[in-house]
Amino acid sequence: QVQVVESGGGLVQPGGSLNLSCAVSGGTFSSYTMTWHRQTSGKERELVAMITTDGEITQYLGSVKGRFTISRDNIKNTLYLQMNNLKPEDTAVYYCLAVGYRVNYWGQGTQVTVSS
Repeated sequence: QVQVVESGGGLVQPGGSLNLSCAVSGGTFSSYTMTWHRQTSGKERELVAMITTDGEITQYLGSVKGRFTISRDNIKNTLYLQMNNLKPEDTAVYYCLAVGYRVNYWGQGTQVTVSS
């Protein structure tokens, strides 16, 4: 059974940084395209960043380009999202998604709050 567990969220002031982690167990992490999504109350979940299995290709939501960096460690079976220069509009629950062959695996989410 594949488990996806996010961590690293919290409260940070505008302009601050956070580094989210997503640990994947029970599956073949290196075979999954990995993505970060976020969702705020009353809105649909949106794709924030994506990284291919080998880490060679990354893509970002326009509003986070240049501020967020997605990366992965296929030895530690862990996905990361380094978030810099955070803004209040980045406040959301952040979710990690492992994209498998015929099934996807979501984590439970971690809350990120950007506020002074």
